[in-house]
Amino acid sequence: MEFDILQQLNEEQRAAVACTEGYVRVIAGAGSGKTKALAHRYAYLVQELGISTANILCVTFTNKAANEMKTRIRSMIGDSDTGLVATFHGFCVRLLREDIHTMQYPEHFMILDSEDADTVLKNVYQENKIDSRAYTLTMAKDMISFRKHREDYLSWFLEMDLEKLREKYLNSPNPREQIFYGYLYEQRKVFGLDYDDLILSALYILKNFEEKRHKWQEKLEYIMVDEFQDVSAAQYELADLLSGYHKNLFIVGDPDQTIYSWRGADVHYILNFDKHHPDTQTIVMDRNYRSSPEILDVSNSLIAKNRLRVEKSLKPIRQAGRKALYNHARTVKEEAEWIAGKIKELREEGAGFSDIAILYRAHFVSRSLEEIFVKQQIPYVLYSGIEFYRRREVKDILSYLRMVAAGDDMSFLRVVNVPRRNIGNKRLDLLKEYAGAKGCSLYDALKENLQQDLIARSKASEFVDLIEKYRGIYKELKITDLLTGILNDSGYESMLRQSGEEERLDNLAELKQSVYNYEKETGEETLLEDYLQRIALFSNMDKKERKDSVKMMTVHTAKGLEFPYVFVCGLNEGIFPGKRVDTEEGLEEERRLAYVAYTRAGIGLFLSDAEGMNYDGSFRFPSRFIFNIGREYLNYVRELEPGLATNARHYISASERKLNLSAAGFSPGDQVRHKAFGLGKILEVKKEKGCYVIQFEKLETARNISFHAPLEGER
Repeated sequence: MEFDILQQLNEEQRAAVACTEGYVRVIAGAGSGKTKALAHRYAYLVQELGISTANILCVTFTNKAANEMKTRIRSMIGDSDTGLVATFHGFCVRLLREDIHTMQYPEHFMILDSEDADTVLKNVYQENKIDSRAYTLTMAKDMISFRKHREDYLSWFLEMDLEKLREKYLNSPNPREQIFYGYLYEQRKVFGLDYDDLILSALYILKNFEEKRHKWQEKLEYIMVDEFQDVSAAQYELADLLSGYHKNLFIVGDPDQTIYSWRGADVHYILNFDKHHPDTQTIVMDRNYRSSPEILDVSNSLIAKNRLRVEKSLKPIRQAGRKALYNHARTVKEEAEWIAGKIKELREEGAGFSDIAILYRAHFVSRSLEEIFVKQQIPYVLYSGIEFYRRREVKDILSYLRMVAAGDDMSFLRVVNVPRRNIGNKRLDLLKEYAGAKGCSLYDALKENLQQDLIARSKASEFVDLIEKYRGIYKELKITDLLTGILNDSGYESMLRQSGEEERLDNLAELKQSVYNYEKETGEETLLEDYLQRIALFSNMDKKERKDSVKMMTVHTAKGLEFPYVFVCGLNEGIFPGKRVDTEEGLEEERRLAYVAYTRAGIGLFLSDAEGMNYDGSFRFPSRFIFNIGREYLNYVRELEPGLATNARHYISASERKLNLSAAGFSPGDQVRHKAFGLGKILEVKKEKGCYVIQFEKLETARNISFHAPLEGER
């Protein structure tokens, strides 16, 4: 069996698979077959070493990747039980189901997705008359996430009963505190955990309950983490903690593809892994099976300009093909027309529309493309719409299911008046006041007030009858039957049919299919509560693709995907890299993002930009991610005008000089000495202007001093 597992692998992949003990870091370049190596390593542990699947944890970055990994593993080990192959969040749900009782939470706690969080926050905003234009929901969620990660909030949150938490919320001195404590209060009412809480709660249990920590550490004899370049601080800590007993932690990733720092990822975790884990074995997988030599020449040339990386150069396995092509257009319309023309040429060569992807840095870039594609009848799919499980009709029906299983306030507010039952704001305010006074849910408040004159004049009793009917029988029903019953009895499906909303009905049919697939997967043990927890972790990639169409998406969305032909458009300064980049590390991440875009291509790579003006009035120069590529590796449709190329390079040089000097400079509060002005204190660092604001002792007013001025630090 060992021969069968290892014979399909190259030398580096075999080394990664057979290196089973201790700390192992695999630097796996784009297209190097890391998923294959991971799956084979899992099979090797099970088939060759006899390790039980129950004692192996394999962590992937997305649910889609986890499902693909399970399929590969099953094909090799012939066993439907793949143990713990999941995302970090999925694993934490598994841990919490077993041990969340230590936090005084029920086993079937509620997982709050992004839209649930919005619902909670809107309620808090409304109660406190907070202006969402001055402090947006996105800002609120970022603030809550930041505080949860930095304040060790669970240590006091779990000690505080619901009434005291409510008092803290009501007595909050300012809007930010109202938002934070109001959010926590609403969470506690329904025993809800958001995505941050899943990992933070798992860490809390492991760090504070020794017997639980030992249980999981001893159980997980081998831990493998995919896409390690994208882990956050909490995810890093979790992997490190879980591997603390057996010390068998196998990580796979590529520092050149770290593109999620805005989500907490830090490239230093994979770069410095060997420094924090003595005797780490590092294996570099640099054979690329995806892209032609010409595409790899472009990609290697680009990423070599980065400093924060492990030195490697992807080596092609595929035969030589066509050179990458670059086009500079006069207008965005001309750029879109050039792309459309190239697509038609590829079609004439035998390529399908679905073989082609168009990638861009920001969603707005797609507008001109869409207009031209509609005009020229080029079919396309835009991968930037609303994710399937966040679409209104899907979310509504899942909320009905949650009403049956839990009866939480968020689901109640979403569906109590859908279809219309004459339960508007006036009646809801009455119920909120009653629920606050009695300390009960809004649904219980409704049940206890059905005879109240205002409520009695609505169709509230029909809603209560519906929920109570299925609460009484849902445990004996298949989830598919429960779903069908609610769609019929609530009048929801009829409402959509009457209004002729076929696309929304199609989405509900797709939801039914997903439930059927879930029941088929899990067999007889299909609890509604388990299904709802599972669904809360799903992403937009679970929706089936449409017919033969060009795929259009951001580069972030394209991560992990590959296509025969790739167009990367909007390659302008101020767009890609974005204008908000203000640090050297930020610029390196933008370059990694371009590297990810280029390495999605297998056969053909097409790069383009267009002249024009940015929103701030600045000229749109061609991106440095064109100039970073060795000129010998790119075919230009037409040479850039000498003046344009010179001005672009001057702009880029000035921009990078500011970033480099800022990174090596001083911080606010530092004492410095200037050769003319003498001793001074730095008050502010203006990165966008490339200068410090310094108050010198000799001068009455502060001065703006350029980063490149000769300053000496003073102790």
